[in-house]
Amino acid sequence: MDSELTKTILDATGAEEIYPLGTIQTLWSGYGSLDRYGLVGAELGSIIVKHVKLPSKGNKHPRGWNSDRSHQRKLRSYQVETAWYRHYADRCDAHCRVPRSLALEQHKDEFLIILEDLDSSGFPKRKERVGKNEMVACLKWLAHFHATFIGIRPEGLWKIGSYWHLKTRPDELKAMDDDALRKAAPLLDRALADAPFQTLVHGDAKLANFCFSNNGSKVAAVDFQYVGGGCGMKDVAYFISSCLNEHECERMEKTLLDAYFSALADALKKHHPEIDPAAVEAAWRPMYALAWTDFYRFLKGWSPGHWKMHGYSERIAREVLAQLLP
Repeated sequence: MDSELTKTILDATGAEEIYPLGTIQTLWSGYGSLDRYGLVGAELGSIIVKHVKLPSKGNKHPRGWNSDRSHQRKLRSYQVETAWYRHYADRCDAHCRVPRSLALEQHKDEFLIILEDLDSSGFPKRKERVGKNEMVACLKWLAHFHATFIGIRPEGLWKIGSYWHLKTRPDELKAMDDDALRKAAPLLDRALADAPFQTLVHGDAKLANFCFSNNGSKVAAVDFQYVGGGCGMKDVAYFISSCLNEHECERMEKTLLDAYFSALADALKKHHPEIDPAAVEAAWRPMYALAWTDFYRFLKGWSPGHWKMHGYSERIAREVLAQLLP
């Protein structure tokens, strides 16, 4: 660690010394790393440092998408994440818990985000497989997040949240071998963007971005590079797709959507008592299939052999296309 970074961490935390506790993960496409550091003489015992250093253009993208457009999208994503922690994150309460930011720095080719260590704050578990109760805990987080930010303009964030948004993914659209889905893509995009009760969406609400309490009943979320405006169903569909296989999706769809909308009703009563939860559900529940199909559209161009390209996804997409296309 260089002396400037050390000084930034010491100043942000009030620590007397810091020491490395290991790299949690490297960032996508070689854009830096996420590391944990221990603190001596500070209120906090440890912190998380997200250090982004933009790579040279010679670096290879894991899936071959090595373009200036891809680079600019990633650059924008770190600008968005910095803006999120600076201007929005402190609006999240215990029902949609996020890490507290301790320092944010941005330079021409570097970003530094110093965060509370959620492991030390009661969320030490990461899960690759979850049961119904843990999924419901995550859906409750999403419901409270969406209710908190409903009606908020995404200034400084992505105008349209989610990393698969059509406008930012023309290469994947061009690569897609499905004329009907390609024709429907702008219709899907417009329907989701025009859905009533726009809010902020997390934009990458997969299971891997949730941190669990020891008993799995409470969660916090991380990774806000693609937070922006949108319909809450984009997060819900994407989250469910990250947890379940095709047979589980068919079996649990209604149960999980019911759980989400029940939690959303409770959250709206708290944050926006003037909004009728039944009206939001009536507007959003039909958007679930469109949101699922929109992500399926992205996958079909980005990674057509992906494990999520299964019968459930194909059925939903066929039904949506039958509604959208003459």
